[in-house]
Amino acid sequence: MTNDLATRAKKLTRQYFGRAISLYAPLYISNYCDNHCLYCGFSRRHDISRKKLSAQEIEKECQTLAKTGLQNILILTGESRLQSPVSYIKEAVLVAGKYFPNISLEIYPLETKEYCELFLAGADGVTIYQETYDREVYKQLHPAGKKRDYDYRYQAPEKIAQAGMRHLSLGILLGLADWREDLKALFEHLRYLEKKYPGVEYSLSFPRLQKVAGDTNDYQPISDQVMLSIIATTRLMFPRVGINLSTRESAQFRDQILEFGVTKLSAGSSTRVGGYNDNEGTGQFTINDERSLVEVKEMLTKKGYDPVITDWRQIGNE
Repeated sequence: MTNDLATRAKKLTRQYFGRAISLYAPLYISNYCDNHCLYCGFSRRHDISRKKLSAQEIEKECQTLAKTGLQNILILTGESRLQSPVSYIKEAVLVAGKYFPNISLEIYPLETKEYCELFLAGADGVTIYQETYDREVYKQLHPAGKKRDYDYRYQAPEKIAQAGMRHLSLGILLGLADWREDLKALFEHLRYLEKKYPGVEYSLSFPRLQKVAGDTNDYQPISDQVMLSIIATTRLMFPRVGINLSTRESAQFRDQILEFGVTKLSAGSSTRVGGYNDNEGTGQFTINDERSLVEVKEMLTKKGYDPVITDWRQIGNE
């Protein structure tokens, strides 16, 4: 990454976001999945302990998270419409709504009317990754399950916007295919959505692939320097778009990359179902930044940032 690119990225981030860094935590409520993604720890091909939280267990997780002071959560499930139907996700949103003003979802693709139902229940954002925009690679990595349908997944963000969701986060899983081509396609996808649905607040995520046991595919490792370039380039191309960074990345790297465009961090995270009250079970990926919310807030304050634990206090979705 050139010094000019870094300087411009820093300047734009400060101009449009000031020193604010939003904080959130993931809340995994089910890891049942019908897909056969070769790179994912929740894939149905893995013999792992499967778990689905009851409404009472979801409430317990929410109570534990709420005690940290965090008010922005991301509810996640494995991609199984059978085990995690829309009615189940809606119930989770209603429970979480008693504790958090900002609720986003990372679930399987839905129809517009189903997203509307979840929006009216209290969800205000959705995260969905195309994973890779290379159709051939996509086909190879998704040999079975509904996720095999590239176009159906590609159409989901537009349905999310049509449903009235306030936040929409897109992303690619870096390492699956040529990152340059994937980044270009992601930018094109976002440009289309911004033009057609200008009222939505968009953000992007760039998780780096973590290889799971039994996966023999050859992937393309993404260096820290490339990651820095991706973040900075994204900021130059989209000055007003949020950039998320999860605990897949190490504490040291997350601290280092902040100034180049990152606007949102997960903190005090667990990727296990029920993980805030029970340490057993398999997580979706390995956490490399194990700092608590308090520790992340302290780091941000020391660096001159303003940690933000909520975006707004909504009265209701209409």
